[in-house]
Amino acid sequence: MPAQLLTAFRRLLEFPAVSRLRRNHGLEHATLTILSQRHPGLPIAGHSTPAGFRIIGEVDAAEVQSALEEALRRLRQGERRLAVHPNCGTNFVTSGAFAGLAGAFAMLGVGSRRRDHLERLPLAITLATLALIVSYPFGMLLQEQVTTSGEPGDLAVVAVRTVKRGRVFIHSVITQG
Repeated sequence: MPAQLLTAFRRLLEFPAVSRLRRNHGLEHATLTILSQRHPGLPIAGHSTPAGFRIIGEVDAAEVQSALEEALRRLRQGERRLAVHPNCGTNFVTSGAFAGLAGAFAMLGVGSRRRDHLERLPLAITLATLALIVSYPFGMLLQEQVTTSGEPGDLAVVAVRTVKRGRVFIHSVITQG
């Protein structure tokens, strides 16, 4: 049964919309990584969809275009690790889930005798902290295997549209393939 579930899950990742989302997510991460290397400390964020992705931050269109071209080139040359980013939402969700479950486990007293909730608080904090430490590599693995793809395949950038809101730019990258 586990082998059948794994096969079904892999098929799901190959559906065209899911595959496009994963490849766009990988290209978004690679672009953010390159922008961060060029501009250390620059506050930027991204969001991917099957149609493309957005880059949000104080960075102009020419710089995004340049980073995007470099990211796609480097991914095609085999630098698949560019698709995995330490500040991805996948990591935050994974960490939150692990810490929340650990804290709930401690506060509900599963596996321990009944005590006052205040007495359990140090245990909950300790377990949640340990869960955060353990969850980081799991979140990175989840990104690499599930939520992103470092293999762009025939993914191509069709357009980059930029809107300025105050000092912040919103760059919408539209892809196909």
